[in-house]
Amino acid sequence: MLLQQASPIIKITSSDYSFFRTCFSPRTPPKSLSFPMDKERSQSPLSSSSLQLKQSQQRFNPVFHCQASLESHETSPRNDEMPVHGLSTMIVGVLGGGQLGRMLCQAASQMAIKVMVLDPLVNCPASSLAYHHMVGSFDDSATVQEFAKRCGVLTVEIEHVDVATLEKLEQQGVDCQPKASTIRIIQDKYLQKVHFSRHGIPLPEFMQIDDLDGAKRAGDLFGYPLMIKSKRLAYDGRGNAVAKSEEDLSSAVTALGGFDRGLYVEKWAPFVKELAVIVARGRDNSILCYPVVETIHKENICHIVKAPADVPWKIRKLATDVSYKAVSSLEGAGVFAVELFLTSDGQILLNEVAPRPHNSGHHTIESCYTSQFEQHLRAVVGLPLGDPSMKTPAAIMYNLLGEDEGEPGFHLAHQLIGRALNVQGATVHWYDKPEMRRQRKMGHITIIGPSMGIVEARLNSMLKDEGSDSPSVVTPRVGIIMGSDSDLPVMKDAARILNMFGVPYEVRIVSAHRTPEMMFSYALAARDQGIQIIIAGAGGAAHLPGMVASLTPLPVIGVPVRASSLDGMDSLLSIVQMPRGVPVATVAINNATNAGLLAVRMLGVGDSDLLARMSQYQEDTRDEVLKKAEKLQRDGWESYLNP
Repeated sequence: MLLQQASPIIKITSSDYSFFRTCFSPRTPPKSLSFPMDKERSQSPLSSSSLQLKQSQQRFNPVFHCQASLESHETSPRNDEMPVHGLSTMIVGVLGGGQLGRMLCQAASQMAIKVMVLDPLVNCPASSLAYHHMVGSFDDSATVQEFAKRCGVLTVEIEHVDVATLEKLEQQGVDCQPKASTIRIIQDKYLQKVHFSRHGIPLPEFMQIDDLDGAKRAGDLFGYPLMIKSKRLAYDGRGNAVAKSEEDLSSAVTALGGFDRGLYVEKWAPFVKELAVIVARGRDNSILCYPVVETIHKENICHIVKAPADVPWKIRKLATDVSYKAVSSLEGAGVFAVELFLTSDGQILLNEVAPRPHNSGHHTIESCYTSQFEQHLRAVVGLPLGDPSMKTPAAIMYNLLGEDEGEPGFHLAHQLIGRALNVQGATVHWYDKPEMRRQRKMGHITIIGPSMGIVEARLNSMLKDEGSDSPSVVTPRVGIIMGSDSDLPVMKDAARILNMFGVPYEVRIVSAHRTPEMMFSYALAARDQGIQIIIAGAGGAAHLPGMVASLTPLPVIGVPVRASSLDGMDSLLSIVQMPRGVPVATVAINNATNAGLLAVRMLGVGDSDLLARMSQYQEDTRDEVLKKAEKLQRDGWESYLNP
């Protein structure tokens, strides 16, 4: 019945603490005794003369919450007290203990890196996972200085910190990553715009406004709608207001707190998509960029992230180049999120930069070889940067935003989580925030899959409560198409091979001449539907393989089908005579068997199971030939032919 009892508070005076720490250090927990930690929130930090150890229903390792004061610094473990046996000997101090801090702690645990967090809430999302949690404000100078004494390197999960203190700490030799100069630039969005403008980064036009007349002049210069923004403390849509006309200026300024808050305006960017790039910068100034993603917002809050972004390659490169250049202009190591606008005329404009892990990079936990959180830790402690490339063809991150207040909101969120747990490729992240509010970020769900179309279908199924994917429904990896049902007796051999290897496929009649619209739509949609290879059979003029190859980036294997005239030579020559730039792999006339085997080998490049099965197929074929040779030699040719 222990778990149902009220949690007692054990108070230990400072005079007793030295003995207590010797017996029950968080580095060396006792083997026979443990103190549960309560997750119930307390708004008052502990005094410098006592520690509070609370019982929890879930964890049984002692975690200390300490007041940040000059007298209480002995309550925290020090760098030199005991060796740290992780991948880095540094203790990483993080200003902020929200969901980003929580996921940093999760990544750190995989590498046995010690992460301490500073946050004013006793049970902030990171508190239950951090190596140590100091209770205090990350915007208070004395608290930050005290916290810094316990850390080997100081970083942030929120940029709204006391930057003047960071600059003072750097002068004293404290290692801050990224640098205080970067935090100062990023904190003030107007200063951020000025900085990037000086470095030649493409931006929407902007100007500072100090009064209503200045706002009207900006409207005359930039036109309407006009974006008005606060210089500081603006995030998740807060601090932004749109004036659709001159008459809206006064109300928009009032909504932002007035001119005393510090405002500026931006010319409205006619974007067609919002993009983002996570950029990692090492202590040696090496820079790696993650694939470009598309971000979709709901009430100015990031709602959905699609990775990779469905934009042409040249747009991806342009977005990556702009992001690389922007981060190169800043100082310090870590992960940076670069938010961008894609305009209708193909321009990339920088919106803003965050000097920390970011909502647009949450998908990297499941979809990339190195998550943004592991990457940030690697960067700030000086480890080599990891591979940022995607290990899955497509991913979607869906933010779990509060849909209602209090318990009704929790109920709705948990209903959605229950459905998500039945979705193939879905992973749930719950931030363990005790209070539910509308539009508050409570968690996220990442869905990965073989194509964006399939991942989107799974997301829609989850949101519409259509049930989980049926185990009997398998996404085809190969599309077998032909111009007529008269080709089916030949093309069935490709299907039989794919059946033998357990490769899911679909068979369609798609004529290049009689149903050209169907051919176009099939070829253009195949990749999004999860198709990886197309086998196209055709007789006579045999235009189908080449036309499909011209419409899709997927590999196409052509099968010349023997027609009533020319014995299939016309089909063979037609398929192999594709113009340069439109490649079609071609097999012998009527040899759909080889087309199926070639498709399996191509898929086997990234599928170890298929590759092993292909090796087994080759061994079986060899053994079959050897058996036939042995029988012929033993029985003679006459008996062999007349068994």
